[in-house]
Amino acid sequence: MSIAQKALEQGKGIVRLAPNWVPRSFCVPGRRIKLHPDDYYAYGGERGGIDERWFASTTPADNGPLTSKNEGLSEIVFEDNGKTERVLLRDAVEELKADLLGERIWNKYESWPMYSKFFDNKGALPHHVHHRDEHANLTNQNGKPEAYYFPPQANNHGGDFPYTFFGINPGTSKDELMECLKNFTKGDNKITNLSQAHRLQPGTGWDVPPGVLHAPGSLCTYEPQKASDVFSMYQSLTGDSIVPEELLWKDTPEDRKGDYDWLIEILDWELNVDPNIRQNRFMEPIPAEPLEQMESDGYVDKWVCYKSRDFSAKELTVLPGATVTIRDAAAYGMIMMQGHGTMGVWNIETPTMIRFDQLTHDEYFVSEKAAKEGVEIVNLSKTDPIVMLKHFGPDNPDLDL
Repeated sequence: MSIAQKALEQGKGIVRLAPNWVPRSFCVPGRRIKLHPDDYYAYGGERGGIDERWFASTTPADNGPLTSKNEGLSEIVFEDNGKTERVLLRDAVEELKADLLGERIWNKYESWPMYSKFFDNKGALPHHVHHRDEHANLTNQNGKPEAYYFPPQANNHGGDFPYTFFGINPGTSKDELMECLKNFTKGDNKITNLSQAHRLQPGTGWDVPPGVLHAPGSLCTYEPQKASDVFSMYQSLTGDSIVPEELLWKDTPEDRKGDYDWLIEILDWELNVDPNIRQNRFMEPIPAEPLEQMESDGYVDKWVCYKSRDFSAKELTVLPGATVTIRDAAAYGMIMMQGHGTMGVWNIETPTMIRFDQLTHDEYFVSEKAAKEGVEIVNLSKTDPIVMLKHFGPDNPDLDL
């Protein structure tokens, strides 16, 4: 029996995942993702700081020529008789197929087509865009819609700039934007003069379709997204940091590099200049079931990311001392945000601090079969709620908003 099969059997349909840390050379860590203070530069200074932890990922990180082997790829952990073995979640998906993902996802995608992450940056990121499928496909990638949720547990401070720019001001011309792009190598190209920032609020989120420019702010962000790491940076200076020109042309076909028309083409112009961008893209949590009934049953389940068909996410709270059985119609990954207890056969806990190479009991992947049968969660604390975030794949059958 393979490691993947043994792990699925041991967990009765729920597999344990190892922490998956990702550095970014152009980022400064916000230090809110529980990594030990000595380990934020564990990949070495030239790789930059670790400001991301990826969840349920079968997608490799695209961090240039220095990217390490299996960077960004989640691993399943199997422990038995004092021996620990690991297998990539990507390889387990290819082997277990519908036994892990369910027939609906496997038959259509033959892969796990999303992942989630914590993005934890001290400052703002440059205004950038994730390509739509039609443009990403030209470099053999998928387009990338994504969404944001700002967990209160991970935001004890707001960082240097807790505001995010979205889109382009209505009335802006393509020529005005083109001028900014052509000035990319001249210092500050001032692209955010053409945009508007929105103050970020813990406990809420935003939907970010592909083709929409955005400059993420400095809250620690939970980001479900389509399985891709495609992007292009349109802002040349953030704070005191110069953005390399190579990132402007990242994921551009060779025959279009240097062609500024391409940079305009990959934008969804109408979504970028939407005058109601906050109304259409902002997300308040929505109860998944009647709130009073859930509370009387010992839990609260809320949709926190729900405007994209490519993925969705929930925040599940299990009240102190409660034992509940939670049923979902689809496979999902999950990460603990608060509390401790049990989930099926597993102990679940929320570590305070994690070493770079340390294993934890805060992240799992739940097969569709286990999700449908129902997962029993026991909160062993009399005072502290269990809070977990759950990330689902495309077209969640439970999502009917």
